[in-house]
Amino acid sequence: MNPNYHQTEETICALATPAGVGAIGVVRVSGANAINFVNQVFLGSNLTEAKSHTLHFGKIMDGQEIVDEVLASVFVEPKSYTGENTIEISCHGSPYVQQRILQVLVKQGARLAQPGEFTLRAFLNKKLDLTQAEAVADLIASDSEMSHKTAMNQMRGGFSKEIANLKEKLVNFASLIELELDFSEEDVEFASRPALKELVQKIFGLIQSLTETFKVGNAIKNGVPTVIAGRPNAGKSTLLNALVNEERAIVSAIPGTTRDTIEEAFIIEGILFRLIDTAGIREHTADIIESIGIEKTHEKLKQASIVLYLFDVLETSAEQLENELNALADLGGLIIPIGNKIDLGNPQEIQAKFAHREDILYISSKEQTAIQALKTRLRQVIDRDRVNNDVIITNIRHFQALSLAGESLESVLLSIDQGRSGELLAFDIRKSIYHLSEIIGDVSTDDLLQNIFSKFCIGK
Repeated sequence: MNPNYHQTEETICALATPAGVGAIGVVRVSGANAINFVNQVFLGSNLTEAKSHTLHFGKIMDGQEIVDEVLASVFVEPKSYTGENTIEISCHGSPYVQQRILQVLVKQGARLAQPGEFTLRAFLNKKLDLTQAEAVADLIASDSEMSHKTAMNQMRGGFSKEIANLKEKLVNFASLIELELDFSEEDVEFASRPALKELVQKIFGLIQSLTETFKVGNAIKNGVPTVIAGRPNAGKSTLLNALVNEERAIVSAIPGTTRDTIEEAFIIEGILFRLIDTAGIREHTADIIESIGIEKTHEKLKQASIVLYLFDVLETSAEQLENELNALADLGGLIIPIGNKIDLGNPQEIQAKFAHREDILYISSKEQTAIQALKTRLRQVIDRDRVNNDVIITNIRHFQALSLAGESLESVLLSIDQGRSGELLAFDIRKSIYHLSEIIGDVSTDDLLQNIFSKFCIGK
């Protein structure tokens, strides 16, 4: 890990707004000497005497030269984002002006911040725990209503409270078992095994319910990978255009027009879906380019959470449809069969033809018939997968740590059932506590912190 990361006695500065020309830019300065450093180049009121959370108009000076007229926002420790003395300088949005202000601050003894260093300091100063710090990055990256709400809940400590509660219950019992070990020669039992088993089963159930939310949580955070698949000329590209309400894909009556995958994103009631139009699936083709496209289709099918399997209701028999759906069944994604071109035939006869499948949604992608019904079905899939839990896991690190904590608790239950010694019970409980502590940052390594905070933008 970069040694500068833990040198919190240094004052750091960085541009907190996006690079480029804008109306204003914000330069953030944090550290024990932040207010003093800025005050030395600030022509206006004395910032060292300013109260916390106050605004001050003045000029940033480079010697006798005026760099810019600015507003300085003063935050006195510990009442700041980082827990340190902090000043945010609102200046004009010229890239030249912003860089000049940074240069002036570096001359005074500040150094340029590294990615995520402000949030790292907030974590080190216990203004945030690790899950809340990670939620900051998720909030910045949120691109839908649901990803925003999930990140906000985590940043406010919803997930942290859940983990802290589980950990506290385990710690209480672990301390009793550790006490037993101190009196091992007297053969006393401070921790009731039936009560411990009941507690561990309850906590294990809670951990399972949390890990089960990861599938939907990951989809909310990154978008639901949704593949449109089917035979050539089934109307897949027309369906993609209808869903995104844009002529995104080339539509042609010639089979095999789509040679590569086309990806678009669209939002249904706050949920981001990553829609992927694929090359038509057929067993044999002499076209090398089309063949490569079909290979890519199979790759995308393996990665999909939802497969919209489109078939031509006039050209496909009930037996063919069943064989095609069975071939997709082992790929893992939820399959929604969609009968297309319903406008070209008799709807009653077509539905009678496929009466053995009640899950088929009949549409006309060309006429945009039942497109809204398809969007409703997609939204219902997410609602169905959503576990009845206010806390949703969106982070793979949290999911892995919870899974390891659950494995340790399974070992505790096995030890209780087999009447194993207190030493083994204590060992597995400590392991579970350790993994829960990893999540909120009670225990952490430099490499872990480097991995997390290096993904932040510079000024956060």
